[in-house]
Amino acid sequence: MYAIVKDSGKQFKVEEGQELEIDFRGLEPGAKIEFDHVLAVSNDEGLNIGSPQVDGASVTAEVVDNPKGKKLTVVKFRRRKNSKRKTGHRQQFTTVKIEKINA
Repeated sequence: MYAIVKDSGKQFKVEEGQELEIDFRGLEPGAKIEFDHVLAVSNDEGLNIGSPQVDGASVTAEVVDNPKGKKLTVVKFRRRKNSKRKTGHRQQFTTVKIEKINA
């Protein structure tokens, strides 16, 4: 059984027990998140595709961690001007574990 969920402008194919990195939410580990924008659900009866969403379907997840991604280096350079700037950035994520798909 799997579902296709829309969150923060992105679509994810999720299954029960799967860990997923989504955009940072600022929630403590152990908190629950419910995804209401379910675009499709596949179960024993077949595939149920919504238009645009499946009515009454939701996905429940639990927050596992709030890690940071790899460091990205940004270099701005202007030739012949003796000007350059180097900065770095680490994007924050929220890792969730899918608990239940309610179809």
